[in-house]
Amino acid sequence: MQRIASVDPATATGPAKDLLDGLKAKIGMVPNLYRLLAQSPETLGGVLGLSGALAKGRLDAATRERIALAVANVNGCDYCNAAHSAIAKGHKLSEAEIQANRTGRSTDPHADAAVAFARKVALTRADVSEADLAALRNAGYSDAQIVEIVVNVAANVVTNYVNEVFKTEIDFPATAPATRAA
Repeated sequence: MQRIASVDPATATGPAKDLLDGLKAKIGMVPNLYRLLAQSPETLGGVLGLSGALAKGRLDAATRERIALAVANVNGCDYCNAAHSAIAKGHKLSEAEIQANRTGRSTDPHADAAVAFARKVALTRADVSEADLAALRNAGYSDAQIVEIVVNVAANVVTNYVNEVFKTEIDFPATAPATRAA
């Protein structure tokens, strides 16, 4: 059971209403994560702003979803695991790819370097080596893309933690439970 109330977009007012209306117009629905974050419109605006900025970055949407799946499974976040599985399917990622991403891997050699690095950042709380960075560069990632990988990890940790603390009700198609990395 969800631990705090969500904001109903139909009765929201002020900045929360504006943000939730914008989400509904953009994606056709207001996911429960954002309804919960609307308790603090400033926080919702910050999360949406960071997500919007990353979407304009150098990493493609499929790679960002791969990273989100890897991080969700490091943190054991069922909500993000379900949400990003659905979004990944929208980006034409196969079930085999999604499964690989959940374990911090990819069936695509280029993406594999990014996803494995993202998982390591999440697992080690950013304790990575020069060799880890060199592996990304050898796979063709620029310094700007490496920065974006790290910030994508951090952005996903934020939503994972919110969902886990408040037990956000999952409003995406059911999927296998997220694993929690040791």
